[in-house]
Amino acid sequence: MKASIRKPVVILGAGLAGLTAAHFLHRNDVPVRLFEAGNKIAGLAQSFHDEEGFTYDFGAHFVTNRLAKAVGIADKCRTVRHYAETVWLGGKSYSYPFGLLRIPRMFAGGLRSQLNLSQGKSATAAEWFRASYGDALADEVAIPLTEAWSGAKADKLSSAVGDGIANSVAQTLWLKLASRLTRRAVSCGYSRELPENAGVYHVYPEGGIGTLCQALAADLNGMIQLESPVEKILVEQDKAIGVRVGGREMEAAAVISTAPVNVLGKLIEGTSSLAYLTPFRYRPMVFVNLRLHGRGLLPDVVTWTPEAQYPFFRLTETPLSMPWLAPADKTILTVDIGCEKSDEFWQMADERLGEFCVAHLQTIIPDIRSRFEGCRVMRTPVAYPVFLREYETERQKFARGTGIGNLYSIGRNGEFMHIFMEDVYERTKQRMAQLTQSLTAQKRLSVFPVLSPKPQLS
Repeated sequence: MKASIRKPVVILGAGLAGLTAAHFLHRNDVPVRLFEAGNKIAGLAQSFHDEEGFTYDFGAHFVTNRLAKAVGIADKCRTVRHYAETVWLGGKSYSYPFGLLRIPRMFAGGLRSQLNLSQGKSATAAEWFRASYGDALADEVAIPLTEAWSGAKADKLSSAVGDGIANSVAQTLWLKLASRLTRRAVSCGYSRELPENAGVYHVYPEGGIGTLCQALAADLNGMIQLESPVEKILVEQDKAIGVRVGGREMEAAAVISTAPVNVLGKLIEGTSSLAYLTPFRYRPMVFVNLRLHGRGLLPDVVTWTPEAQYPFFRLTETPLSMPWLAPADKTILTVDIGCEKSDEFWQMADERLGEFCVAHLQTIIPDIRSRFEGCRVMRTPVAYPVFLREYETERQKFARGTGIGNLYSIGRNGEFMHIFMEDVYERTKQRMAQLTQSLTAQKRLSVFPVLSPKPQLS
């Protein structure tokens, strides 16, 4: 349905969600103004290339073929042939999830959990993991990893953490088998808005993940304003009416925010109804990209490290999955370290971080020091939403909407959800379809005002 709106819809942020919103609204004849605080589009959906031929992805390492087709870049993508995960435990590598079940205590605990049908609803993430996986797998793998990336104890986290773990055992087994049969990295656990099947697999855009955002921005000339942070979202009578940018106010038909929700709560002027969002937490993350001589240094593409001796929780050797990301006979190993902006990891110099990671990786890659050729470090203060129990009721309230008319909050940070790129795209499209219909209805009401009924004669 097309809309004819004079005031623009103002969008905060030119990442995947903001660009998807702008692209969809523009295609439906809705005027758009997009303000980005940084000096480039794409947000975390960026790739960097160095002179030696290495490619570093800031956020996601790939997209689904279904998303690439929807955005119109399918012909610019390479098929990812392989993707698998392992867990490093007790000096050994176990494929995830099925290799872990070869450990007797984990198999027995998992079986008991599946047979225990009388268990009630879990209140905490710790309870959810133990009820779903059994004590051994939960206590030795799932809970330590969850605590490492969230920075909070599992008994302080909401059981909603488990909502993001999508597929059943049977579905996971089928998708893993389909991946082997098709020789493609079939998507497993990366799509929730749309069904996963053997025909949905991972691809990598030529030029990097940022190609996705560039395609969405292609027809938005003159609508995107960089280095222009929105200072306030103006609200009157519980309805968003405009924004303040660079000290100047602009009227808006609607306002769409992709900002972290704790920031959104501070941006609102004219009501305190979203002040409850300000305590919501995001986990800062440091990504250390080690350049190494050789390839196939990890057991598989992703290796999880739940044991306390490791200061990182995940290792990724992307060239095992996408060999074009590094020169021949070289590789990149990405080390994920959860941190806080005030701690030693966030503040540590890049060179020292590289040496630090090398020292702690010697138990997994004994000759890593002789292979090490340098590193590149990336930091983000808002890597993952943290589902603390203390604000779970408020989180559920926000999931139903902002409660302010014509104000939408979209994207991974804007919705405070554990969602991946395809889901961000699909959910944003759905919300923008609703907004377009709402604006069209408002336009019709302004043209044909509702008349008050005439008083009846007695």
